[in-house]
Amino acid sequence: MSAGVDIQPERAREEGTPRRDAGPTPPAPGARAPADGGQGARRGGSSLPAKALTIGAVCKQLEREFPDISISKIRYLEDQKLLSPRRTPGGYRLYSAREVNRLRTILRLQRDEFLPLRVIRQELAAGRADAQTGEASPPDPRSLRRATVSVGDRAEARYSLETVLEETGADAALVRELEDFGIVKGRQEGGELTYDETEREIVRAAGELARFGVGGRNLRVFRTSADREAALLEQILASSLRSRNPERRREAVETLENLATVASNLKHLLLVRDLRRLASG
Repeated sequence: MSAGVDIQPERAREEGTPRRDAGPTPPAPGARAPADGGQGARRGGSSLPAKALTIGAVCKQLEREFPDISISKIRYLEDQKLLSPRRTPGGYRLYSAREVNRLRTILRLQRDEFLPLRVIRQELAAGRADAQTGEASPPDPRSLRRATVSVGDRAEARYSLETVLEETGADAALVRELEDFGIVKGRQEGGELTYDETEREIVRAAGELARFGVGGRNLRVFRTSADREAALLEQILASSLRSRNPERRREAVETLENLATVASNLKHLLLVRDLRRLASG
């Protein structure tokens, strides 16, 4: 029976990557993971969890559910004290399964519920991450589509102009320009101009484009496109959305969310196709 025990380390070495080596095989000299990372975790003799992943491996694992995830975004969440990965003596980040689960929860709360980071921090402190199943089977793609666009009635947080500027890094002149061209629209509350979560993220995206010389005037093309798409979906579901039957209205809102996601994905694919043609010359 000893032969069977000896085979597994060889198989692990043949698979080749530090992520998969995190089991019983000692990593090769110079590997990113600490020397005792995998063995101690499997045998319960070390505080390092099993299957610790590098930041690149975490990105790869989550990119199917979160296509926009990046190493810089994960590092930003760490800077905001929302993540606390272990560090090897060489300075490499190592993420346990629990930490990956926590990151997944953060990304879902941002995407599905549009929560700001300070509220997400409170949710995590209340144990929200523990309620998620990080090692669960792949989610139903239909559920992901429903979650991607949320337009149903919900309590909306409002943010002052000062808060929007602080959180997005934009300047006041840009926000005024976006207001002038109808890209965002603030609301007066108690003598103060406030914005909702979606408008705040619009300001953030506009700020990124402004770095490349794209001003509010140029963004009208996006506004016009969005207006046309909304009008098309309204034609499809207008009668159901105006129904006095609460159940019918609820079903219409769910359908609207699904259609909005499909339309958004179609627009993205068309854009990618055209940009590939540009890049290919």
